[in-house]
Amino acid sequence: MQRRDFLSLTAAALAAYGQQKPRRVGLIGTGWYGKSDLFRLLQVAPVEVVSLCDVDKTMLSNCADIVVERQASKKRPRLYADYRAMLKEKDLDIVLIATPDHWHALPFIEACKSGADIYCQKPISLDVTEGLAMLNAARKYNRVVQIGTQRRSTPHLIEARDEILKTGKLGKIAYVEIYCYYHMRAKNPPATPAIPADLDYEMWTGPAPMRPWNGLQHPRRWRAFEEYGNGIMGDMCVHMLDMVRWMMDLGWPTKISSTGGILIDKASVANIPDTQEATFDFGDVKVNWTHRSWGHPPDPKYPWGATFYGEKGTLKASVNSYDFEPLDKTQKPIHRDVKMELEEYPVDKVEKDLERHVAPAIRGHMKDLLAAIDNRSKPVADIEQGFISSASCILANLAMKTGRTLQYDPARNIVIGDPEATRLLTRPYRKPWQHPDPKKV
Repeated sequence: MQRRDFLSLTAAALAAYGQQKPRRVGLIGTGWYGKSDLFRLLQVAPVEVVSLCDVDKTMLSNCADIVVERQASKKRPRLYADYRAMLKEKDLDIVLIATPDHWHALPFIEACKSGADIYCQKPISLDVTEGLAMLNAARKYNRVVQIGTQRRSTPHLIEARDEILKTGKLGKIAYVEIYCYYHMRAKNPPATPAIPADLDYEMWTGPAPMRPWNGLQHPRRWRAFEEYGNGIMGDMCVHMLDMVRWMMDLGWPTKISSTGGILIDKASVANIPDTQEATFDFGDVKVNWTHRSWGHPPDPKYPWGATFYGEKGTLKASVNSYDFEPLDKTQKPIHRDVKMELEEYPVDKVEKDLERHVAPAIRGHMKDLLAAIDNRSKPVADIEQGFISSASCILANLAMKTGRTLQYDPARNIVIGDPEATRLLTRPYRKPWQHPDPKKV
């Protein structure tokens, strides 16, 4: 890039953000997606990354090295092992949270109290009551919150919503299939594992039950255990359910049911289902989820996605593409692929572990967050939308566990007519950590 072009871009960026000083940013959780989110934010705004926090010293230091390379000031961020010390400074404008799911709620609530606006990964919480406490904290402290359900900012999916659904090309939609057939469930652990010397496993476990270390928990494969996450339901279904809700302007499902279990991979140490179906009942619209971490997908082009069945045609949508097939054969099918923006952002070509097809959506999500912060408005994936989608997936897991159809009342945080399921909305915390109370945040 020519120097004059760089200066021109810098001037334009500053003008766009009102000639203000760079927003001060902190990241909690410097692993795979924490870095993906942070570096996309650096691509779209003149922010200053001043604080990083992680319980893994090596991961933390590696992230700091990359930040020094990429941010304009070339300053090294302050490093923290405890989010409470980082947030105690109360000097951050934006906090990004990309920890495992069991560590979302407590840092989120403290970030709200510290006066920061927040970008939090999905699902927003591990249990439903945590999510409600997070929503209440965001509202109480007037925080702008974007949840990492970035299908709402995926360019080709925005086009599908606007040009296919909203123009009536599908007609009335009464049934949507959402699904994931990736073989993504972790299997057997490494032989004779040892806790890495640079990992504080006690702090990593935090409020979750203390499981013996098996080499799978960190990094990235913690989703194989229900103690830390909500399985494939909380990882993959939440994206597609949220996308459908956004595209169709749906609120809470009235009823949720689910069946499944560990049907194939019974020898693995993973304790999440390898097979699961769930039905989210929105009245005139039924949304049905399926995942299998084994076997072939019905459509190899859409191993993870959504299929909208309308009276006038069918739409398949995923992170990689969409396809509209009209029933009227005089109309032409429509196909679109994701645009990865690799030429516009060449660093994406070499960034380790980056999902290049998702990077444009993360950038769009960050731009939307920044605009909402400027306007003190709700971003496209506001905390309430994240709560609805996350809680619905958690409730699907509870429906499978109890073997019953559940009707959740968000106003009272109860499952109607089901005291046992209501108790399961709040998981026990390991001492000394205390579960947040939605009424006392």
